[in-house]
Amino acid sequence: MQFSELGLNAKLLTALNTVGYPTATAVQAHAIPAALKGGDLLVSASTGSGKTAAFLLPCLQRILESNSLLNATRPSNSGPKVLVLAPTRELALQVAKAAQTYGREIKRLRVATVVGGVPYGLQIKALSSPLDILIATPGRLLDLMNMRKANLSNIQTLVLDEADRMLDMGFIEDIETIASAIPSNRQTLMFSATFDGQAGQLAKKLTRDAQRIEVNSQTEKHKNISQRLHWADTPKHKDALLDHLLADVNVQQAIVFTSTQRDAEKLAFRLEDIGHKVAALHGGMPQGKRNRTLQFLREGRVRVLIATDVAARGIDVPTISHVINYGMPMNPEDYVHRIGRTGRAGRDGFAITLAQPDDNSMIRRIERLTTQRIPNEVIVGLEPKLGTPSERPSRSHSRSFAGKPGGSRSAVGSGGGARNYQNRSDSPKQKIAHKSSERNFQTQRNTTDAANRLTLGSFGGSNNSLQAPREQHYSKASENRPISSKRSGGFNSSGKTGGKIFSTKLSSRNARGAGFVL
Repeated sequence: MQFSELGLNAKLLTALNTVGYPTATAVQAHAIPAALKGGDLLVSASTGSGKTAAFLLPCLQRILESNSLLNATRPSNSGPKVLVLAPTRELALQVAKAAQTYGREIKRLRVATVVGGVPYGLQIKALSSPLDILIATPGRLLDLMNMRKANLSNIQTLVLDEADRMLDMGFIEDIETIASAIPSNRQTLMFSATFDGQAGQLAKKLTRDAQRIEVNSQTEKHKNISQRLHWADTPKHKDALLDHLLADVNVQQAIVFTSTQRDAEKLAFRLEDIGHKVAALHGGMPQGKRNRTLQFLREGRVRVLIATDVAARGIDVPTISHVINYGMPMNPEDYVHRIGRTGRAGRDGFAITLAQPDDNSMIRRIERLTTQRIPNEVIVGLEPKLGTPSERPSRSHSRSFAGKPGGSRSAVGSGGGARNYQNRSDSPKQKIAHKSSERNFQTQRNTTDAANRLTLGSFGGSNNSLQAPREQHYSKASENRPISSKRSGGFNSSGKTGGKIFSTKLSSRNARGAGFVL
């Protein structure tokens, strides 16, 4: 369906045509006309389905109509007309960017973000100025409300983006408190993967006679994403599988998900050491570093991003061809959000899960949610010697990672891959001993890593002369205590490094918490 058929203002249609969006997605075709009528909505739609435009375009239309009635005049302290709550900083910034894009034809459109990791002073200044749209994370907005710096008395539309995720993060009381400060005659638009449990209860409290829109089932959401499952015996086996997968030439860019911030730092350190263009992204990093890391990802200067669930919410980079679940998600819904980072903009994507036997229950929960069985595959030379869980009969068959000719089967650098893993013992006693020795291996590796020099591999870049910014690496134990850092190189005029960019020596005291970040 064309946007011109949805009843949108001519200025919005001009902006959409300018950025090359003439056709509405399914969720937009259903939600936009309903939202323009002014009623409350409960919308279930996947990431990458166009849901951001589905709520922003009706909000922008309402702003246009309101400005027309007021002859485009606004009291200086009137406060925003639209409030969008999002679970993470990254998603909030993405929504703000989209609002500016879709509202580019609206004169004096004011959009502000209120998120953690940014000085309060800048946000207080933004809130004291004329404002149309406020996009915020619940925690920081509530802080500013308690400081009496946020005026929500003129909110006409409240939007909850990824409401289920905000509830998983424990924001339910914050959301209820914020909603109580907004006029009761507002319009409420809730977007959530599910409206069961807490999400359904919150919807009953915040909405009135809401229309329910469910565009796709979980099965239909990711038809263009090929999902695969590889079983690993041990963490070392999992590392060998990951090294083999990342060596495939078909991997344009990949996000590798870990379960913890520490895992993200350690894995980024190891992959960088064997030659990958890699960076870590997690909630413990300062906002400035997170923004730079995402910019490097968009520019192609980072090929492999090691991320946690919270930090990766809202990442929209069409060139991400693969998502790899190195650590299992906390719940099945997070799996759906993870794999939605690939297969963007109509492209095909690959989602690979590396699981150990203890992860079987989560695999089964994911399959129940998506009503899909994740195909089990085996890489030659990296077969699981301990077998797969008994409740999952093997249907495995050997194939290359992306199922395409020409894919590399060798690991990068000294990562090992199939060559270093296939000679392990098949003896049952030695298998048991191997599990015990694996823990010792991890401890030994941490100690060894502490003595190594941490370096950032060379990035390809443009022909412009780039000067690498001075950075510091932070200990996990204390984000405010910098580990010693010195600069030993930079980008030359060809966009390539003239040596190592950073060289950092780590003491054994900081070895476990030290992380590689940009």
